[in-house]
Amino acid sequence: MNAIFTAPIAQNEPLHDYSAGTKARASLQAELARQSSTVVEVPIIIGGKEIRTGQIKEVVMPHKHRHVLAQVHQAGDEELQAAVDAAIKAKASWAKMPHEHRQAIFLKAAELLSGPWRDKINAATMLGQSKNAFQAEIDSACELCDFFRYNVAFAEQIYKMQPESSKGIWNRLEYRPLDGFVLAITPFNFTSIAGNLPTAPAIMGNTVVWKPAGTAALASYYFYQLLKEAGLPDGVMNFIPSSGADVGRLVVSDKRLGGIHFTGSTATFQEIWRQVGCNISHYEQYPRLVGETGGKDFVFAHPTAHIESLVAALARGAFEYQGQKCSAASRAYIPESLWPEVKERLLHEIALLKVGDPAEFDTFMGAVIDRVSFDKIKGYIEGANDSPDAEVLTGGCDDTEGYFVKPTIILAKKPYYVTMKEEIFGPVLSIYVYEDTSLDEALRLCDECTPYGLTGAIFAQDRKALVMMEQRLAHAAGNFYLNDKPTGAVVGQQPFGGSRASGTNDKAGSLLNMIRWTSPRSIKETFVPITDITYPYMEEA
Repeated sequence: MNAIFTAPIAQNEPLHDYSAGTKARASLQAELARQSSTVVEVPIIIGGKEIRTGQIKEVVMPHKHRHVLAQVHQAGDEELQAAVDAAIKAKASWAKMPHEHRQAIFLKAAELLSGPWRDKINAATMLGQSKNAFQAEIDSACELCDFFRYNVAFAEQIYKMQPESSKGIWNRLEYRPLDGFVLAITPFNFTSIAGNLPTAPAIMGNTVVWKPAGTAALASYYFYQLLKEAGLPDGVMNFIPSSGADVGRLVVSDKRLGGIHFTGSTATFQEIWRQVGCNISHYEQYPRLVGETGGKDFVFAHPTAHIESLVAALARGAFEYQGQKCSAASRAYIPESLWPEVKERLLHEIALLKVGDPAEFDTFMGAVIDRVSFDKIKGYIEGANDSPDAEVLTGGCDDTEGYFVKPTIILAKKPYYVTMKEEIFGPVLSIYVYEDTSLDEALRLCDECTPYGLTGAIFAQDRKALVMMEQRLAHAAGNFYLNDKPTGAVVGQQPFGGSRASGTNDKAGSLLNMIRWTSPRSIKETFVPITDITYPYMEEA
C-alpha cells in the first residue's frame, strides 16, 4: 500500500433511553418476546466449524429459573486440544493481514452492534443475565461498541510509537503479536467484558481460545455470530464452553500458551497463576497474564458530604445490576453526624426500588445469576441476622420463582465484621458508622481492612478534605471517584482496573491494556555500513 491510513476517530456510542412510546423500546420488547419463546442450541465453534458433543449445560433465566433459554454443548479434552491447534494454525495468516483490515473487521462489528444486532445482544443479556434494559444498554450495546472503536484507535497509537533515529540510521519498532495463543476466560456479569477479553488480543494480531461463562453463554454465542458477520476469519477466535477445571488442566498447561486475558474471582486467578508457575519451564515463552479480579469497593463520606448525592451514590452504586458489578459499592464509611439522615433517606429510597423481571421496564433490580450465588449471599445475610456485631436494616431473599435478593443493608457494629472485608458479589451494602473525631482511623480502616484495590469513592464539599482523602487512599482503588458513585467507568474516559488482590491493573479500555498483547521487535537499518574494524582510540599518537 502506498498510503498510511487513519482509523475513524473513536467516539462513545450514544445511549438509547427506551422511554415509553419510542421505537427502540417497542423493538426491544419484540425481541425479548421472541427470545423468551425460543430455546437455542449453542455449539462449540473451533476453526469455524460447529461441534456438538451432546454434553449439555442449560442457560436459564435467573429471574425465572425454570425457563430454559439455551442448551449449550460442552467441550471436552478432544475439543479443547483442537481449539488450541486451530488457534495456532490460524495465527500466521491473521498476523500477516494488514492491520487496517484487521481493524476494519472490528469497526464493522461496532456498526452492526450499534444497529441491526443491538436488540438481539441486549435481549439475550437481559434474559440470560437478568439485566434491566438500561443496564443491558450501557453494557452489551454501548460499552462493547466503545471497546471495538477505542481499541482500534489505541492499536493505531501503538503502531505510531516509534524510536528516534540518528544520522545514517533508521530505527523502527514492530509490534508483533505474542508468541503462541491467547486464552480468554470471561465472566457472566458484563457482555462487554466477554467481548473485549478475546477481541483486544485479536486486534493486535493474536489468535484466541475463548472460554465464556456458562451462565452467559447465550449472549456470548450471539456475539460470536456477530463477529462472523463482520468478517472474522475462521480460527482467530475459538468458542469453547467448558468447565474451568478442564481448561486449567489442558489449555493453561499447553506449552504454546502465550497469554491469558481474565476477568473473574481472585481465587480463580490465583489458581491460574499457580498453574502457570508450575509449568513455567514447560512453556515455549513466558505467558503474559492480564487479570481483573475481585473487589470490596467503598464509599467514604466526610462530615461535609452532600447527603442527597451520597444517598444516590450508595443506592445506585450498591444495587444496580444486583451488586454484581466488579465495581459495585459493597462497604461504606459514614460519619456519625450524618448517619441519622443518611439512614432515613437511604431506607426510604430503597423501599421504592422494584425487584423483578427485567423485561418489565419499571424494574430496577433483577435476580442474581444462579443458585450458587444466591446461597452464598443468603448465607452472609443470615449470618448478619444471627450476629451481635451486625444488624440487617433491610433486605431478604426469595428463590421461589427466581434467584431474588432484595437490596440489603447491613450495619456493621465493628469495622472488621466479615461483610466489611469479604467480597459478596450481590446487592448487599455494609455500613460502618465512625465518630467524626476518628476520621484518620476510619481512613486507615478503609485502606487496610480488605486485600482489594479496585474502585472507591469519596464524598466531601470541603476541597481540602477531598485532597487529604485522595492522598490517604492513593492505593486503595485503581478507579477513584470524587463525589460520584464507584461504578460506571466509560471506555476512553476512565480506563478500568485495580491492583492488590483486584488484578494486574492493566486498564481495560486503554492503550495500557492493548500494548500487553504485543511482542515488540526493534529493527535497525544502517544505510552506509562500516568497513573499519579498529576504533580511533587504538591509533598511535
